[in-house]
This record gives sequence, structure tokens and C-alpha cells, in this order.
Amino acid sequence: MKSMWVSLSALSSLLLASVADAGVLPNVQKESQWFVDGQQSVITKTKLTTRNKAKNVILFVGDGMGLSTLTAARILAGQNEGKLGEEGYLSFERFPYSAQVKTYNVDAQTPDSAGTMTAMMSGVKTDVGVIGVDEDIVRGDCATVAGNELVTLLEAAEIKGLSTGIISTARITHATPAAAYAKSAERNWEDISDMPEAAITAGCTDIATQLIDFEKNLEQRFPGVDVNGIEVVFGGGRRHFLPKDASYNSADASSAIEGDRSDGVDLTAKWQEQYPSGKYVIDQAGFDAIDASSTTRVLGLFNESHMHYEADRKNDIAGEPSLTEMTRKAIDILDNNDQGFFLVVESGRIDHAHHAGSAYNALTDTIEFSNAVQAAIDNTNSEETLILVTADHSHVFTIAGYPKRGNPILGKVVNVGETEPALASDGMPYTTVGYTNGKGFRNLVNETNADLTYNDDAVAGRQDLTMIDTTSTGFHQEAAIPLGSETHAGEDISLHAIGPGAHLAQGVIEQSVIFHIINQSLGLIAH
Repeated sequence: MKSMWVSLSALSSLLLASVADAGVLPNVQKESQWFVDGQQSVITKTKLTTRNKAKNVILFVGDGMGLSTLTAARILAGQNEGKLGEEGYLSFERFPYSAQVKTYNVDAQTPDSAGTMTAMMSGVKTDVGVIGVDEDIVRGDCATVAGNELVTLLEAAEIKGLSTGIISTARITHATPAAAYAKSAERNWEDISDMPEAAITAGCTDIATQLIDFEKNLEQRFPGVDVNGIEVVFGGGRRHFLPKDASYNSADASSAIEGDRSDGVDLTAKWQEQYPSGKYVIDQAGFDAIDASSTTRVLGLFNESHMHYEADRKNDIAGEPSLTEMTRKAIDILDNNDQGFFLVVESGRIDHAHHAGSAYNALTDTIEFSNAVQAAIDNTNSEETLILVTADHSHVFTIAGYPKRGNPILGKVVNVGETEPALASDGMPYTTVGYTNGKGFRNLVNETNADLTYNDDAVAGRQDLTMIDTTSTGFHQEAAIPLGSETHAGEDISLHAIGPGAHLAQGVIEQSVIFHIINQSLGLIAH
């Protein structure tokens, strides 16, 4: 399926008319078949009811949070409270509407986060590894970006006058959060040192720079548009904003030289120059000091790279806020705008824990993600705020065997009516949860940083777990196929919805339809 495109610069007046008086949709997306089909799907459902207008929208994305992850996290959450576990619900699993979402990329059966989040943000499916651009791009080729850029929900929200925010426990320049604001031929171009010289010479800019220059870039792409930029940015990835020079190290630096930038530019200083009344924070103390009632703009970069796993957060050098705390603070800042807000919240480290083969960390981060959703429910009005909860893709994470009700979800399989672990055909016990591929078995005991698995070679196949506590924080499940990292999976994921327009989340949908559900609810771009 190919898309037809025209230059974005030629569409400025159309977008302005669209935002100002519900005029014509910009052709840059209108002519994509993905966009047309998704739009029609939402229009059809809208005819059923008029309960679809929201003042605010919060999109929660649990990166890598497939159905098996939801089930296991739900059980673990209950068991952490002393219950059997199976009977419980994560906060968003009680939402009144849900849908099944197809996640494939245009060129891939099993997707990556760049393509999937671009679909959600723009209404157009695209290729693996590219951000904010359509499928006509060639990955890694800077020259193919121009003319293939897509308008995102966050950009449209800014143009309409809504406040906007992005939160991630990953680097804020990582694929999922970046898809809200950046246009890039390569998801890995997080700072200029990651880019080939040819791309720099051709005029492409790195993702961190695009975040800092978001307001200027949007106004340049659409002459006549006046926006005030993203109000709230919380996440990791400080290294991509600082020069590769120890003199720029923060008090929270974990490396001898924290910054990666080879151009000598301190983007945090540039941001503070642009927004002198804005707050730049790097740690828990700075975060706690933010007065949400008076703060109009904040940039929080809480780690050199990704933020810590929830279970490992206590080991951060200077302390970092939880996903729940960031979500609550962001809402308190954004809701100062009477016109409304659009907020994207990603739990990025669910994905990373699965890649590392650590079910404990993946499920613990999913539980914290559920807590963050609950915080959003508690701090917004359900009559004016649409909350959507979804994932970008799944993982090859399984729940297997025939364990009895209430058996520890991270434990060894104990069959119904039994008290001792069941034995496989090889005479050894096995765990309920496991992975098809990846780094495989680790017994790191009380370790809470799942990424330490990458220090050693993959261990494939069966291990004797008889004397091992598989529920410990440092246990990594067995994997059948040895790989340098566990992989994504290709099955559908879920979408959960509550608030105005939630009824549009029904049936089996393409991932790009999520754009249209949000667009219809906020009235950002006219049909």
C-alpha cells in the first residue's frame, strides 16, 4: 500500500483553516489510505452517539505490554497484596470500552516502536525504524524525509491552543516519545553524534535538537501558525542534550563524561534561554520543588540514559520520580489551561525488561503503569477527559503449564491438587512464565537492574531450577532460542478507553485508528 504526498509547506493555509473553522483536512495525510480507512471507521461509530467531545486527552502507552503481560501483572499485583491474584484487575482493565489492535508495520509482520507510535500519532502506518514520516521514506536516508513528514496529534493540539506534555521512563528521545514531536529517517539519531556525516550535511537534525526546537520548527513548517511549545517534558536521556565534555556533567552523572553531543551544544541551556520562566530539573528534589499552580513549563531529564526500573529506582544517584508522580504533576500543570490539554505517557521500561528476559521487572513496571493510570483517573473529570491505555506491541512472553489457582505467577508450576513443583519430561521443574527467545536464564538473586543480563552470553535451553527461587527480583526466565536480546511479538494488543469518545474503541482495529479516536474527541483536524 503506497501513499501520495505533497509538500507540507504548501498546506499551511489548509491546516490553519482546519484548526480555526473545521475546514479541510491537510492532504499530506488525507491522501493516505491508512488515514482514509481509519477516519471512516471512526465516523461510522460516531453516528451511534454524540458523546464524543473531550476537553483533554491522555494517551498511556505501555511499551511492550502485550496481553500476557497484562494477565501476569494483574496476578502479581493481587499476590503482592496477599490475594490469589487471578480475580483482580489493573486500573484500566475496568474501563467500559476496549478494542483489539493490529500492530504490524508497513514492511514488517512483527513491529518496532518507531513505526507503531508513528501510526498512533499520525493516523498513518509506516516502516520499521522511522519516526513521524510515511512509508515512502528510505530508512537512514536523510534526503527522503522532506515531503514525507506527518502531522502528529501533539502538533495539532499545539496549533489548536491546547497545552501539551510528554512523559517517558525511557530516554525522551527514544522511539515512542520521539514519535510525538520528531521527523527522522532513523530512530537511532537521538543526538548529532549518532548521525552519519552525510545526514548532517544534508540538513537533517537529531531528535534531541528537534525536541528543543519544536516550537520554532512547527511555526516554520506552517507559516502563520503561532504556538507556545510543549509545556511538560519528563523522562530520561540527558546525555543526548549535553556536550561530550566532563565540565557539563550534572550532579546526577553516572559516567565520567555524561554528555554525548559532538557539536558542543548544551541543549538544556538553549531550552532555558528560550523559556526563561521554565523549570529545568534533573532529580527528585528538583521535581518535588515544582509548584504546579504557578509553573507554566518544565523540562525534567532525570537520568543520563533511561530512567531506572521501578524496582531499581531507589538506586538512582540523586533520586528520580515515579511514573505515577510524573503523571500527577503533569496533569496539575497542564490543566491550568482552560482550553484543555493533550498528554502522552509512556512506560518505556516494560519493554526493556522483557528484552532483558526479566519478567519481574516487566510486571513490576506494568503495575506502576497501572498506578499512573489510576492517578490520572483520580485527578481528572471523566466527563471531560478521554483516557486511552494501550501498547505499541507485544513480546514473546508466555504463561504456560497447568499451575493451580493462586500459584505464584513468578514461581514454578505446581499442578492442581499438588504441593510440589511439576516436573517436565527431563525430570526438572519449570516456571509458569518464560520467553521464546533472548538472553535466557540468570540467577542474579536480589538484583533489581535487569540490564545486567547483558554482561554475559546467552544461556539457552533448560536449567535445573530445583534449588533456585524463581520469584526473586534477579531471576531471569529460561529462553528456548539464544539471542542477544529477547524480541517483540506480532500478535494484537489491547486498547482500553474511558471518557468522552471512549465508545469509539470497539472491535478489531488498525493501530492508526487510535489517531482518529483522539482527533474525533478533541476536534483537532476536521474530516
